[in-house]
Amino acid sequence: MSAEPDAKLIEQARKLFAGDWQFIWASPSIETLPPMAGMEVAFAGRSNVGKSSLINALTGRNALARTSNTPGRTQELIFFEGPDQAGFRLVDMPGYGYASAPKAKIASWTALIHKFLQGRSSLARVYVLIDARHGLKEVDLDVLKTLDKSAVSYQIVLTKADQVKPAELEQRIADVTAALSKHPAAFPEIIATSSQTGAGMPELRAAMVRLLGERRR
Repeated sequence: MSAEPDAKLIEQARKLFAGDWQFIWASPSIETLPPMAGMEVAFAGRSNVGKSSLINALTGRNALARTSNTPGRTQELIFFEGPDQAGFRLVDMPGYGYASAPKAKIASWTALIHKFLQGRSSLARVYVLIDARHGLKEVDLDVLKTLDKSAVSYQIVLTKADQVKPAELEQRIADVTAALSKHPAAFPEIIATSSQTGAGMPELRAAMVRLLGERRR
């Protein structure tokens, strides 16, 4: 589990994410990315893992990121920007592992994700979302390998933690922690979240604000 952030950091993070967050850009290709500015954190995960719901829960907005019951709907890199003075962006990445999409489309999404990860100096961390009900799948491990090769810092965030019994959740965290020991670019702490109950959101916001502070030093 993640270390407890202090109350001051939690409050600072709450205020930042309560600010004005806006959609600013959608990139279907690497050539159409917005100019690099400030700090970016990206959210990656299998289709239907709950990326859009998590972004909405973080920012306290029901419809900032589009949510859908149809896997694979996000086919672009979607950028959201926080309050002006923060210089901070959230990036919703296309979901991976959607077997029903045409192979050519899957290949283009995969290439876009990999190119973005390897060439974005403003990208401070990737949060890899894993469904707490299912744990790490083979397709997740492939993405972790790509992140290791790209030398991009990443952290695992478990989603839908409210749908798992506490003992099962503890075991899931232990299993993922053990798997991460083989991945050098992985941040060791795991944050368990629920977009429905808000569990883990203060800790995740605080982790990003801590990152923002480190980046500015």
